[in-house]
Amino acid sequence: MNPNPPTRNVGQLLLLAFTMLVLSANASAEWKEKVLYSFQGGSDGYQPAGGVVFDKEGNLYGATSYNNSCENLLDCGAVFELSLRQGAWVETTLHDFQGYSHQDGGTPVGGVILDASGNVYGTTAYGGTGSCVLLGTTVGCGTVYELSPPTQKGGEWTYVLLYNFQGGKDGLFPWGNLVFDKNGNLYGATQFGGGKGTTCNQYFDGNCGTVFMLGPPKKKSGKWTEKILHSFAGGTDGATPDGGLVLDSKGAIYGTTFGGGKESGECGAGGCGTAFELKPPTTKGGVWPERVLYRFHGQDGANPAAGIAFGRNGHLYGTVSAGATGGNGAVFDLSAPTGNGVPWKETVLYRFRDQNDDSSPAAPLLFDTRGNLYGTASYGGPTGGEVFMMKPPAGKGGAWKLSVLHGFTGPPDDGLRPVAGLIFGTGATLYGTTQGGGSGSCQGGCGTVFEVVP
Repeated sequence: MNPNPPTRNVGQLLLLAFTMLVLSANASAEWKEKVLYSFQGGSDGYQPAGGVVFDKEGNLYGATSYNNSCENLLDCGAVFELSLRQGAWVETTLHDFQGYSHQDGGTPVGGVILDASGNVYGTTAYGGTGSCVLLGTTVGCGTVYELSPPTQKGGEWTYVLLYNFQGGKDGLFPWGNLVFDKNGNLYGATQFGGGKGTTCNQYFDGNCGTVFMLGPPKKKSGKWTEKILHSFAGGTDGATPDGGLVLDSKGAIYGTTFGGGKESGECGAGGCGTAFELKPPTTKGGVWPERVLYRFHGQDGANPAAGIAFGRNGHLYGTVSAGATGGNGAVFDLSAPTGNGVPWKETVLYRFRDQNDDSSPAAPLLFDTRGNLYGTASYGGPTGGEVFMMKPPAGKGGAWKLSVLHGFTGPPDDGLRPVAGLIFGTGATLYGTTQGGGSGSCQGGCGTVFEVVP
């Protein structure tokens, strides 16, 4: 129970505890945004926890952190479906979380993914059967869940908990999206737990988080099996991973941590965060060796709050939510070393200034087929966040150019605070969520699902 967790995690935990919270285009292109659905803060939930995903029929799925059908705010949340019917998007709640008191999950802080059969998978930060205690109350240690579509149209979805975190070496407080490998294993991250590190969180056990794998059951009636691939130790290692993991063709895992690294800079003793790689073991059941690819030190960016994306050139691309001169965050490029002993090289592609282009990007980036990057920034500037595009330089040594595709204006007509990743629909249309805004009755709005059309 040692103090000094990374700054963001303290703030987010307090918010959770107390407030409950492809085509190229030029800089002058007219993109049009439309709110597809405004959450109302009732049984439909509020504050979308991540982005949205499409199924084969064109329905959208996602999760909200809160709703009004639970006994306390840490037991809240819902999984939703949006279907287009006669020109309007209609919301259906597929599951209302009931939290620890009902041995259910509670408070998703990431989105959902779908498998080829249309099953929905996600995580909740709290709930389950674990005995984690927050501020004197047992709230659970988090879960991984699955929702299976009904066998008959209009029927109920089948909900099951695949894994209940216990808060020890198996981790606690799962964060961000899951990802599948080609064998059907699920990978994700917990911000705390894991048995290593002592200063990452004062509310739980102080441990610095994990990357985990869930293996599917060998028999239909069997259980999913969890394996910890890496426990973060803080210090020169990373601390509090963000989820949003990506896998390469050889099964290696790449991601970021919000803290740790311990480079000198403006982030205090814990460090400004890292980018890391986990390689598959050379023998079955062996250790996944971790390599810290880069340690952020403040002037080059600090506190990456999302995962990373692969570029066509083999580089890794991502965002930092702070630092990078001025503290407003940046977009970065990591390139692999060219020889033994040579470190990965970081290049800052764009520094957010807060006056005209907002600040605090907290979502993963998205590439189109022409190499343009798309993302969101959450705060600052003249708007309530933005959707942006970055166009690569025309020639070697040139600069990337950022264009704001949409600046959010907030309730009642628009969203506010986009913090989740974007996805493409047909015709290069972008889809995403905002945590606030819209026509709902929550203070500052209850959140939206939106599209941005070129």
